[in-house]
Amino acid sequence: MPTISRFVQHLFKKNINSFNSRVACSLISYNSENQQRYNDGKYNNHYKKIAIGAGVSLGFGLSFLTSKKEVDEEITGFGSPLPNLPTYKLTEIAEHSSKEKGIWVTYRHGVYDISEFIELHPGGDIILMAAGGSIDPFWNLYAIHKQDHILEMLEKYRIGNLDKEDAKGSKDDSDPYAWEPRRHPALMKSSDKPFCAEPPTQFLIQSHITPQELFFVRNHLPVPDVDPETYELEIEGIGIEGTKTFTLDDLKKLPKHTVTATIMCCGNRRGEMSKIKMIKGLNWGAGAIGTAEWTGVKLCDFLRSLGVSEDSKAEHVQFEGLDTDATNTSFGGSIPLVRALDPRSEVILAYEMNGKPLSRDHGFPLRAIVPGVAGARNVKWLSRIIVSENESDSHWQKNDYKGFSPNVDWDNVDFSSAPAVQELPVISAICTPLNGDVVHADVDDNITVKGYAWSGGGRNIIRVDLTCDHGKTWHTAKLLDKEKKSKAGDHVWDWTLWEAKIPLPKHADKEIDIQVKAVDSAYSTQPEYFENIWNLRGVANNAYHRVKVKVNK
Repeated sequence: MPTISRFVQHLFKKNINSFNSRVACSLISYNSENQQRYNDGKYNNHYKKIAIGAGVSLGFGLSFLTSKKEVDEEITGFGSPLPNLPTYKLTEIAEHSSKEKGIWVTYRHGVYDISEFIELHPGGDIILMAAGGSIDPFWNLYAIHKQDHILEMLEKYRIGNLDKEDAKGSKDDSDPYAWEPRRHPALMKSSDKPFCAEPPTQFLIQSHITPQELFFVRNHLPVPDVDPETYELEIEGIGIEGTKTFTLDDLKKLPKHTVTATIMCCGNRRGEMSKIKMIKGLNWGAGAIGTAEWTGVKLCDFLRSLGVSEDSKAEHVQFEGLDTDATNTSFGGSIPLVRALDPRSEVILAYEMNGKPLSRDHGFPLRAIVPGVAGARNVKWLSRIIVSENESDSHWQKNDYKGFSPNVDWDNVDFSSAPAVQELPVISAICTPLNGDVVHADVDDNITVKGYAWSGGGRNIIRVDLTCDHGKTWHTAKLLDKEKKSKAGDHVWDWTLWEAKIPLPKHADKEIDIQVKAVDSAYSTQPEYFENIWNLRGVANNAYHRVKVKVNK
């Protein structure tokens, strides 16, 4: 089986491949918006409980993987020994592993009763896997939850101290993120572990094709380190006899296909939506998007060669990656079979990006590329394909990346009531000037604005409109890459870069608000305000993009 736990892989890793950057560009000063981070702001009690629940659900009882850095030093801070509290041994804690007996977990030297979080946990009963074990290794794995305000909340549920000898015996030097690849220093991190980052938006408009090193990175788990010589892809399911296995060389012998496609994270521009009301998720700016030339094997040809057809009882194609959590559960997602079998959908199993092998952050040695579909379905480090009657059971398919009405919150959400996001709506963003910039008008009192526009499902961008007087007057941008003319009915998978010269309003203040909206080939356009499309997971963030700039005439 190609899927090997990252915890096992990194224990035997002897060295790390050096990073060979192929992009020669200097860092530029980046005047970004003062984005609200996940750990900023005031949480209401319910969100506090969800935050704790998200952390404790990662415990899964593998206390032998915890760091031992603190064993021989004075323990201070959260989880340190507290006087006047009872001491518990691991054997006693392990007895509290059910709803009937209560759910206890440990953090460092602390023992906590988190029983009341069970019903609130968004992942359901998976939280029971944390019962009776240490939370430490999984807060190393999902470090976004390991923050002071969450630790403060956890301390409120402190019931005792962990026995000193048990604490020493449960320590280990394991760090699932010890062998992460190096990244370009221009990337702006939203999360360190797992690594998630985007480039400054100025970089996005420098070229129609985004360099691999500057392409946004959205990881959900540690990056697997895969040996291409031993790598294998498994495929099974309805219409396929048994389980078929293919090496990377096998796949490269099949006919090649290249598609230029834009990939966008479901949460791109979430930071703007989170200003309306708090959202659970990474606080992306407008840079969680990029365009590349992807080369690999057409999935429709691959499936048909194995006997899969539209006549089968299957309805979905599931993808599993080599990135795994501590229970050896893979990241996964799925797409409808009709899309996978449609040659016009150009779904590929990609092993190259911009003419070179995929980097580790972008799925080396193989990833699914599903043009026009949310980034979460473009599964990286592909290890297994399943042709099935059902969609993927992955958490990220069933209980994440779904949109809901603005009135739905964590108290009443039912993830089973909404379909998983596939195609994304039309979107645009201003890449320059940036929010807060000082712009200089030309002799005709015009200012220059540049950005991108894109729509999911292969819908082309037909127009980009801008205003700087709150919609009283509108100006149409020049679409820069219309040489990629398509025939009527053809899909257009890549973004459109645009540029506009906007005349300043006659009575312009020293500060103006520039707004942009795009229109796609279905004549769909963007909603004006985020209030109308707010959703608790912050997906499909496509309201008008706005930047406020100071004008120097």
